[in-house]
Order: sequence, then C-alpha cells, then structure tokens
Amino acid sequence: MLIKRFFLSLFQTNAIKTSKYNLFTFLPLNLFEQFQRIANAYFLFLLVLQVIPQISSLSWFTTVVPLVLVLSVTAAKDATDDIVSDIHTLSNQPVLLFPRLRSEKWMDVQVGDIIKLENNQFVTADLLLLSSSEPLNLVYIETAELDGETNLKVRQALPVTGDLGDDIEKLADFNGEVLCEPPNNRLDRFTGTLAFSGQKYPLDNEKILLRGCTLRNTEWCFGLVLFGGPETKLMQNCGKSTFKRTSIDRLMNVLVLCIFGFLACMCIILAIGNYFWELNKGSQFTVFLPRLDGNSAAFSAFLTFWSYVIILNTVVPISLYVSVEIIRLGNSFYIDWDRKMYFARNDTPAEARTTTLNEELGQIKYVFSDKTGTLTQNIMTFNKCSINGKTYGEIRKPSGYITNLKTVDFSFNPLADPRFMFHDHALVEAVKLENPEVHAFFRLLALCHTVMAEEKKEGELFYQAQSPDEGALVTAARNFGFVFRSRTPDSISIVEMEKQRSYELLAILDFNNVRKRMSVIVRTPEGKLSLYCKGADTIIYERLHQSCSKLMDVTTEHLNEFAGEGLRTLALAYKDLDEEYFEQWKQRHHEASTALDDRGGKLDQLYEEIEKDLLLLGATAIEDKLQDGVPQTIEQLSKADIKIWVLTGDKQETAENIGYSCNLLREEMNEVFIVSGNSHEDVKQELRSEKGFFNVLISFHHLTMKRFHALIADEVVNGEYGLVINGHSLAYALERSMELEFLKTACMCKAVICCRVTPLQKAQVVELVKKYKQAVTLAIGDGANDVSMIKAAHIGVGISGQEGMQAVLSSDYSFAQFRFLQRLLLVHGRWSYLRMCKFLRYFFYKNFTFTFVHFWYAFFCGFSAQTVYDEWFITLYNLVYTALPVLGMSLFEQDVNDVWSFQHPQLYVPGQLNLYFSKKAFFKCALHSCYSSLVLFFIPYAAMQDTVRDDGKDVADYQSFALLTQTCLLFAVTIQLGFEMSYWTAVNTFFVLGSLAMYFAVTFTMYSNGMFLMLPSAFPFIGTARNSLNQPNVWLTIFLTSILCVLPVVTYRFLLIQLCPTINDKLMVLKGSLMIRKPLYSYVSTWIKVGVLLENMKLSE
Repeated sequence: MLIKRFFLSLFQTNAIKTSKYNLFTFLPLNLFEQFQRIANAYFLFLLVLQVIPQISSLSWFTTVVPLVLVLSVTAAKDATDDIVSDIHTLSNQPVLLFPRLRSEKWMDVQVGDIIKLENNQFVTADLLLLSSSEPLNLVYIETAELDGETNLKVRQALPVTGDLGDDIEKLADFNGEVLCEPPNNRLDRFTGTLAFSGQKYPLDNEKILLRGCTLRNTEWCFGLVLFGGPETKLMQNCGKSTFKRTSIDRLMNVLVLCIFGFLACMCIILAIGNYFWELNKGSQFTVFLPRLDGNSAAFSAFLTFWSYVIILNTVVPISLYVSVEIIRLGNSFYIDWDRKMYFARNDTPAEARTTTLNEELGQIKYVFSDKTGTLTQNIMTFNKCSINGKTYGEIRKPSGYITNLKTVDFSFNPLADPRFMFHDHALVEAVKLENPEVHAFFRLLALCHTVMAEEKKEGELFYQAQSPDEGALVTAARNFGFVFRSRTPDSISIVEMEKQRSYELLAILDFNNVRKRMSVIVRTPEGKLSLYCKGADTIIYERLHQSCSKLMDVTTEHLNEFAGEGLRTLALAYKDLDEEYFEQWKQRHHEASTALDDRGGKLDQLYEEIEKDLLLLGATAIEDKLQDGVPQTIEQLSKADIKIWVLTGDKQETAENIGYSCNLLREEMNEVFIVSGNSHEDVKQELRSEKGFFNVLISFHHLTMKRFHALIADEVVNGEYGLVINGHSLAYALERSMELEFLKTACMCKAVICCRVTPLQKAQVVELVKKYKQAVTLAIGDGANDVSMIKAAHIGVGISGQEGMQAVLSSDYSFAQFRFLQRLLLVHGRWSYLRMCKFLRYFFYKNFTFTFVHFWYAFFCGFSAQTVYDEWFITLYNLVYTALPVLGMSLFEQDVNDVWSFQHPQLYVPGQLNLYFSKKAFFKCALHSCYSSLVLFFIPYAAMQDTVRDDGKDVADYQSFALLTQTCLLFAVTIQLGFEMSYWTAVNTFFVLGSLAMYFAVTFTMYSNGMFLMLPSAFPFIGTARNSLNQPNVWLTIFLTSILCVLPVVTYRFLLIQLCPTINDKLMVLKGSLMIRKPLYSYVSTWIKVGVLLENMKLSE
C-alpha cells in the first residue's frame, strides 16, 4: 500500500493556479515583463543618463513622471486581468473521498482517489465513471464549460464496475489498474484499458467524465480520478493561443525602429556641430564657463550626443502603446454594446473576445465562410427522400408552386411529433401498405444514430441529438411509424407500426470527418444480424455491391435533383451478416478496441472490412434554409471589394444552389468554372484552361517578397467569374507544384466555392491565401469543424448557432447571425481603422513637431543641449495638454454615420489598400512636422528679437521666448487636431477646449510667485506668463504661427479634393451640401405652407 501511495503521489495534484502573479512576485515580474518592451527599456536608459550631471540638462522628473504613469497604468491593467482570471477558480469546493467518506477541497484530490458526485455538481477532475444511481449506470452531463454545448450528453460505466453501486466497502476494495494515453487536449477522444478481475476492458470517451462538466438528472455517481489539475483535458486546452498581431502593429514596430535610427542621426549631427562650435567659438566662453581639465572638444561632443538623446527622446512616443490599447478597448466596447448586432431570439449579443484586432476589421480582403449554420439556419427539416428508385416529397409544378398544400395526417401514429410537416401522401400509403423497402428505410433511420430519448410523460418524446441532421431524420422515422423510444449500451428499443421491438446493439461504427459515415450492427428479435449504414453518397457508393448499379444510377439522378434545390443529402445502405464471420470480426474488434497503440487506425481497418458489399436503400434530403439577410450581406460585402470563399462539406450541387440563392454566384457572371478532376493532370489542365478565359487587363506577378515567399498581387480582369471546386480536386490543387496555379485562378474570380472539404483543407486554403497574398483574411463558422480555419485566419469570427460553441470559444469576435458581419466590417471595422490611422498620424505629427523645434534651437544655443521649452511643459505635454483631445478623436471619430457606410460600401476599399496609414503617410507626416517646427521656431524667434514691451522694457529673454514657442506649439497642434476631426461631440469639444484651459491654468500657477517661493529651483519661470501674455505682439505672433502652420494643410487638401478626390471626399462634399440644403428646404417649405394657408383663408372669406 505504501508503494502504491508513493507511486500515485508522483502525479499532478488537483490544485490549479490560473493567476500569473502573487502578492510578492507581482512587482518584480510585472516590471520585468514591461521592460521587455523596447520603448520602456529605452526610457529607463534615459533615466540612468539623466542622473549623470555632465550629460543631462533636464531634471529627472521629465522622464520619471511619464515613465511611472505608463508603467502604473499597464501594471493596473495586468493586475486586473490577473485577478479576473483567478476569481473563478474552482479548486476549493468540497467533495467526498475514499477510503471513507469525508469532505475535502478540490485541490487535495489526487490521482487514484474515488470521488462521489451529486446532481448539479461540477466534475472535479478527469474521472473514470465507476457507477451511478441511474439504470444501466448511465449519467447525464452538460459540457457547456468545455465546448459550449448545452444539450445533455450520456456517459455509461462498464457493467463490471457498475455492479459496485454505492457500496462503500466494495468501492474501497476496488483494485483495478488503468493504462491510458498521456495527458492531452483532445476533448473528443480517450484511449485506455482497465484491468480488473483478470479481464481487460476497453475505455473510451463514453466512460470518462471530464473536469468542467456538470452532472445533471443523476442523483449520484462515483468516479476514479485519472488526471488532476494541469493534466486534465480542460486545463490542457487552456494553453496559449497563437498571438495575432495587426498589420498596423507590424508597421509600427518597423517605424519605431526607424525613429530610433533617425534619433541617432539627429544626435550625431548635433554632436558634430558641438565639436566644431567648441573648436571655433568655445574658447571665447571659457572665462565664465571654464572647462574641466582634460575635457577636449571631442569629449564635449561625446557628452553632447548623450545629452541630445535625452532632450530629443520625445520623438520616441512612450505613451503610444498605452494609448493604442485604450483606443482598442473603447472600440471593443462599442461592438459589445451595439444593439443592432443583438439577436433577441436567442438573447445573444455580439462580443469582441479580443481587444487587439479591431482596426484589422477595416482591412479585410478575403472572407472564408462555412455554409451550414453560418449562411444557413442549421435547423433541419425532412423534405424529400428516394426509396428503391422512387422519390417522395413535395410535388412542385414547373412554375415552382406546390400543387398539394394539404399536409399528411399522422393521426394514425399516437407517438408522432405534431410539429413535423410533410406533403406527399404517397409515402404514408407506402408505409401503411407495408412496402418492405420503405419499412427497411425508416427502420434504418430509427436504429442508426446516437440520439438520446427522454420521455417525461407517456407518449411525449423529446430527442437529444448531437447534430440537427440526426434529429431531423429520427423525427421523420418517428412520424412514419418507426419510433425510437430508448436505448441502452446493449439494445435499442423502437416501436414499429405500433409494435414494440427491441434490437440487440452489437457495435457502433462511429461517424467522423474522415469516414463521413456511421454504421450500427444489430441483431433483430428474430435473431438475424444486420449492418445499417448512412453517410455521404460518394462514400456509400464506393462500398455498394455491384448488383446495385442500376438503382445507384436512378438514385444519383434523384440526389442531383435534391442537391439542385439546395437540400442536404445522405445515402442509406444495409447488409445482412453471417454469424460465424461476425464472431471472428467481433473478436478482432475487441482486440483493436483494447489496443493502446494506434487504436483508431486498427478500428478503421476493421470498419472498412465489414462496410462493403452494401445494398442501397435510398437517400434522404433535408432542407436547411438561409438565414435572414444573407444575400443582402454578401451583396454589400462584394460591393466593398471583399472576396467571399465558401468552404463546405456539402455536395457540389447543393453548394452551387446555395451560392446562387445567397447572391454569391449570379446569372450575370461571365462564367462559373467547375473543377472536378480526379487526377493531378486533370486538375492542372482544368485550371490552365479556365485561366485562358480571363481577359487580364493588368497583371503583376511575384511583386514583392515576404518571408522568402513571392507575393502575388491581384490581377484585374474584364468581367466577373466564379469558381467551384470539389474536395478531391482541391487535394491536388493544394499540392506545392500546383498551389500557385490554383491561387491565381481563384483570386481572379469574384466568388469561390470549395465543396466536400475536410476541416484540414479549410485551414490549408486560408493558409495558402495568407502565404502568397498581401491581404487580411477573415474566417467565419459555427461548428467544431471550423475551428482550424478560424484559428488560421488573421481574424476568426464564431457564429453561436445550433452546433455548440466550439467555434465561438476559438474566435476573436462572435455574434448570432451572419448578417451582422456587414455591420462588424463596414461600420465598426472601418471606424476602428479610420480612428487608429488618424490617431497615429496626429500622434506622430505632434511629437515630431515638438521635438524638431529642439533640433533647430540647437543651432542657436551653441549645441549646448539647452531645452527650448520649460521643463514642466516637456513633462506635461504628452500627459496632460495633448492626451485627452487625441483620445477623444480616436474614440468618437466618424467620417460618415452607419447609414451612409451601408449606402456606400466602397468607403471600405481604402482600408484594404492601407491608404490611411502607411510608410508613405508616415513620411508625409514627418515632412509636415518638419515644416511646422520651422514655423514654430523661426517666427517666434524673429518676433522676439530686438522687441520691447509697451513700457519700453526688453522682452527678448529666454524664458519669454520659451513660453511663446510652447504656446504657439500647443495652439498649432490643437488647430491641426480640429482639422483632422470630422465628427464633433460635446466630449470632443470639452477635451479640446479643456486642454487649452488646463494649459493656461497650469502655466499661470507654475509661473506664480508662490510656487517660486516654495521651490525656487523647480519653478524658475517666475512672472513670465503674466508679463508676456499681456502683450499684443505676443498674441499676434501666436495667431500668425497658427495660420502659417495650417495654411499648407488647407491648401493641399483643397487642391486634392478639386483635382483627384477620393470617394470619401466626394461623400463629405455631398454630406455638407445636404446639411446646407436641409435647413434651406425646411425654411422654404414652411413659408410655402404658410402661403397656402393664408390663400385658403382668403378664399374662405
């Protein structure tokens, strides 16, 4: 026993630590992380330089105050996030442990313990289910915490452990040995064996309770702890996701490095200037500025270099990253709060699950969309079927109108679902006439599934299906007289035409995305062995007996008709099994199911062996209607030059039909190409022949290089084209030798539909576009099969629909309906991109202008590293005087409102082309700052030179010049901000005017006698404000510099609008003219109404 306890102690405990910090490690660890940012480390280096008297001409607080503020804000945010992440930890809930029942905390549970759980309790660790209070040792669990799905799932204990029941002594004496896979993050799979009483039993996912599940409708159960704490599958799935960065983030990193290089160049120029000045002029000042022994001109230049590194540090924006995070957070709240993206039926609001990608939403070029549940409602209804070569379902005229509106009367079946509707009475008659093929068809639907039935009242059945397709098919069988009632691990009970029958369930051959089919092996009450199979028609056809060739041809025609109407299809087949063969197969199946190595591969081989020579029964057709607003949304996105690719697992005909119905494919298109080759050469030839159809107007190939990959630019073609490619052909098209050919052809098409694709192929298509196109991609889906695509794209969007929440949990943004995508992109995305670009342009402008004035002043102060501004102004410029106005613009700016954004989707195009902020825009911003700094330095310099006050006293001192220059600077950048803003609010106005008022209030306070008397060294500018700002020539200078700073901007924008206006310029002009016309129209119409009224009064008299 001691050896056993020692062995179990080697496993992880059940304690979980979700926080990054504790009380003692927060400060050092957080500071270490923050100083890994190059900007923060740079300012820490500056602080070290400032404590060296020979170098620094600025007080320490000019760097300490901004640095401490930035570090404090970031630390507060990190601490809040850490507290929130740890506040819901569940490692301290009481549970019951063996060998005797006692209450313990979750964190004290260890591997090998046996735990008792009661109804509505969370599962404490990954457990092997031993026994339960329910018949047949079933338990019902809710997995919402794991995959977001709220429908109940069933787990069942092995019969050998189920016999333990709730007998404490038997459970305490349990000595089974479990061998299983190591800890991993696969929620849908578990591989292991239980050795107990000399026998070996296979363990799979159906016998495991995972941490995070909730026990429902079960009084109690007992489980053996297999994994605890960090080794549980829940925590294994909490690993770090791939960190997504926006294109603006990547550009900013490059620009910041360029700014560092430019700063070094400026400091070198000024150091060289100091060197020559010391050689030529420095000796004249040694009388009152004696040099220390050994200090040469070269050493002075060396010190000057580091002095100017300190003074010109504002060219590197320390508060840039913090400001960007605040803006992104605000724009994320707008998405969360948008009532127009709220789906009331499901009480589902839109959610920004990340705050780092908002502006990327305004640059989307490619949208990759799933079909089922994303474009469609994923609410399935049994619509048509083909049985033994005959079709049943709604009968339509060529005009499309239903000829028989009377629904089938299912009153003969007391267990029928009253919500089910069907219009073809012939199928009911065939059932009543006991047509053997029709009975076999519906018997298959009633047996081959994983649905669970709940019967709360006699005759009131409720089905819990893991997919809407299964629920629709089982409900159809129920209404046509084959009612699924209940299931156990060994049997399925159904009612066939009001007769209760129980089938022995011998094996379930599971469905997965690779097999694309499901089978069950049952023994009828008469003792006959049968295999029933349903799946994709292409997969079933490959396994049919050759005697079914004629029936297969007829059924194929029916399937194509169904798919042409946009219906989802499945083929159904069966076979009778030989008893002796099945016993041999069953033994091999048991050996494969208990294997620990390659269990899945061995089982697949056995499944392939037995699922052959099937006999075709027919096919089903299920209708999945489009969601509201899908065609309009796709049309809007197409007008915004966003290319939409649909990646679906449906048949080609179904996908094409949906493509036309949702306006993805249109009859007006020049051509819709179909790629369906079954070999490498066929696909290659089809792609090349289709490419010859394009009339290429402009072609650029391999334009630039990106991480050693050639980037392919868009080719402008004459006309609109579509492309449809199936999964077999896509597998060849994605090979390295053909991927470029496929991509070039697809990118010249307006719409692309990929059918019969696997989840892996979805991700491969997204990665291909990301690899070779300089474009931002978005993937949107609603199911677990879309997760890989969502994670692969630059931005992932999850639809909270009928297939659970796995797509939402892996996404960056989520909402309930596809139609909300147009608002997310055309409104929130475009606004976020516009705001971020305006913020960056203005932020760099105001900082460069502020810094360049220092550069020009160096040529007039002997390169002595003297500052042109007051030290307090340097400290407060970015933190107080200019912080709120630019944040106000970045949070509230709108060039046009949301209605205009929908009316003119072409406004979205500039974001795709990076027109608002790029290296070119940054260079223009730097030139603008250079001009403004020249004006802001030389105009005040000339105005102050040889100038006297009204009373004849001299006004041309350094302090007065510093005050005038910084006041001119603040007015100039504030006016520039006003020109940048298109949308003024009360908050914006308050921030702008309030910042100017704050400047004057702080200036007069700091330059007062009282502050000087308290700290003379810190506040030397005594009386400067009141003595300078009462002079008319000072205000004239401020007015003149402001005009000269903005005049070129106004001129440039006027000429740009007149000569080559953008769509934004045209709309802004139209918007302005409408605003002028509206009051005028209202005024004129009012007088017309008054005139008509007076005329009527005269006539009445």
